[in-house]
Amino acid sequence: MQGLYALKPWYTARLGVVVDAAVRWGISPDAFTVLGVLGAAVAAVALGLGWWPVALLALLARLGGANLDGAVARAREVSRPWGFVVNELGDRVSDLLLFAGLAWLAARTGEGPEPLGWVLVAALAATLPTFVSLAAAGAGAARRNGGPLGKTERCALAVLACAVPSWLVPVSVLLVAGSVLTALTRLRGVRAELADREG
Repeated sequence: MQGLYALKPWYTARLGVVVDAAVRWGISPDAFTVLGVLGAAVAAVALGLGWWPVALLALLARLGGANLDGAVARAREVSRPWGFVVNELGDRVSDLLLFAGLAWLAARTGEGPEPLGWVLVAALAATLPTFVSLAAAGAGAARRNGGPLGKTERCALAVLACAVPSWLVPVSVLLVAGSVLTALTRLRGVRAELADREG
């Protein structure tokens, strides 16, 4: 189950002109990681203020940066372990910014503590798939991405909650359930991969 992550090759192809320019001009892949984090920062402000069209565009920039850093590293043949670390840090900071924006929106528009509480639980649950993927990579298994609810789906749901703040609680519940399901799906895949190696 890849979810919207299955669209990554299509999205990368749309960004091909940027990859070609980065190769031609020698732009570091890390610059695109920074671009993604800046996109997430703009999105956080837009989410908090309820400006969903701006949040949508900023989150597209966030996903574009997250996509381009790896694509440029491969195209320039400069992939390195430190790049993996920078990429992961950029993704985690971007996720925290997204949920900070949603928390601000919940505090600003929600009635009572329930919406904010659910957003905070969703932020915590959203870390589970990444923990599984990083643990898998540490054990020598493939680094898993995608799933029923990965970062692309989180971004889409954040824009939906921003556009309709009264849906913050159901969207947060969906984020929690989807994150747990994604973590379990990845964990099952990791276990099967490692069992095959041992067998």
